Amino acid sequence: MIHLALSLVVAMADGDLAMSRGDHDAAAQSYRAEAEAHPELYEARIKLANALSLSKHHDAAIQIYTELLAARPDDPDLLLARGRVYTLESRWPEAEADLTAATAHSPDHGDAWSALGDLYLRSDRPRDAVNAYSKWIAADPKNPRAYLARTIAYRSAGEFAAARADFDIARAYGTPDPGIDLQRSSLQQSKPEQGSAVPEKFTWLASLSYDFSTFSTDRSNWHYYNAALRRYWERGSLGFEYLHSRRFDSNDYAFALDAYVDLWQRAYANVRYQYSPRAVLYPDDSYRVEIYQEIETGWELAGSYDHMDFTARNVDMYGVALGKYTGNWYLRWRTLFIPTPAKLGTAHRALARYYYAGNGDDYLEINGEFSRGAESLEGTTIVETTRGQSVGAAFQTYFNPRWGIRLSAGYDDGKTLFEQSIVEKLYSAKILTRW
Repeated sequence: MIHLALSLVVAMADGDLAMSRGDHDAAAQSYRAEAEAHPELYEARIKLANALSLSKHHDAAIQIYTELLAARPDDPDLLLARGRVYTLESRWPEAEADLTAATAHSPDHGDAWSALGDLYLRSDRPRDAVNAYSKWIAADPKNPRAYLARTIAYRSAGEFAAARADFDIARAYGTPDPGIDLQRSSLQQSKPEQGSAVPEKFTWLASLSYDFSTFSTDRSNWHYYNAALRRYWERGSLGFEYLHSRRFDSNDYAFALDAYVDLWQRAYANVRYQYSPRAVLYPDDSYRVEIYQEIETGWELAGSYDHMDFTARNVDMYGVALGKYTGNWYLRWRTLFIPTPAKLGTAHRALARYYYAGNGDDYLEINGEFSRGAESLEGTTIVETTRGQSVGAAFQTYFNPRWGIRLSAGYDDGKTLFEQSIVEKLYSAKILTRW
C-alpha cells in the first residue's frame, strides 16, 4: 500500500514538473498512466484533461470533463474547464451553456465570468463581453486584467471613451499585461477622415502630399499638391490647408480650414470651408458639414451637406452614411445625392479599413465607388446619362512615433456626354509628421 502511494506521488510529480516547463504532452502521458491505473482518482483525471486541453487534444479533454460532470453535474470548475475547451473549438452554444451554468452556480467566480467574456468576444458579441467582464470586475474589483479585458471589449464595440477609461484604471492598479500589445493611443476612435485623431502626446500634425493622374485619352496629366497643418485639442482639431492643382495646362490654388469638434454624447462633426482667389479649377468657395452619431455596438450614422460655388453654376450634394467599427476594422458605406438641371445624380462609395497594428495610425484600405448622373447640352433638350466606377487602395504606416507615410493608387472609369470613355489612373504619396 505504501509502495502504491509512493508510485502515485512520483508519477503525479513527474506530470506536474512537465506542466511547469510547458511540456503538456509529457504531462498528459504521466497523468494518463495514473488515471488508467487508478480510474477512481479524480485528481489524476482532471489533471489529464487539463493537460490534454493545453496540448490541443480538445476532443479527448472534453470527453474526460463530460465523464467527470456525469458524477458532479453542478461543479463550476468542471463546467468552466469544459466551457473553455468548447470556446477553443468555436462551439459557441455548448460553451455558453457550460459557462453560464458555472456563473449561475458560483456568481462570484471571477474566472468563470472571464471565460464567458472571452467566449463572447471571440464570437463577435462585444456588448455581451462587456457585460460578462463587468461581472468579473464586480467579483475582483482591483484586478487590472479584468479592466484590460473589458477595454478590448469596449474597443471592439466601438466605445472608445469607455475603453480609454478602463485602460487608465488597469494602469492604476498595476502594470498592464506585457503580452497584450495595447497602448492608449490605439483607443483613439479611428474616425473615417484622415487626421481626425492623434495620440494624446502629440498636439500638431503636418503633411505634404503629391497626387498624379494619367488618362486614356489625349488629356494632359493632372498634378495636385497639398500642404496641411492641424492642431489638436481634447474635444476637436482645426486644420489649415494649401491646395495647388495643375490641369489642362492651367494652374489654380485654394486655401481651406477643416475642423472636427465633439458635439453631444458620442457625436462629432466635420466642418470645412475652402476658398480659391482665382477659381480657375477650384470652385470660388465651398463648404461642407458632416455630423457623425455613434450608436450601439460600434455602428455610426452620418449625414452631410456640401455646397460648391462655380462660375457657371452651383453644386449641392447631400449625403448619408453608415459605418461599423468591429475589432481592428472600420467599414463604411456612403451615398451622395447630387441634384442637377438634367436629373438627380447619385454616387455610392464603400470603404474597408484594417488597422493592422491595433492602433489608429497604421492601416490598409480598399475602396470602391460607382455613380450615375446626367449631362445636358446647353441650348438643347439633349440629356445623356453619365456613369462611373472606381477602385482604390491605400497604405499608411508610421515608421517611428513622429514620422509616417501614406501611399495610395486608384483606377477610375467614367463615361461623359462629350468623351465616351475616360480611364483615369491615380497615384498619391503623402509624408506626415507630428509633435
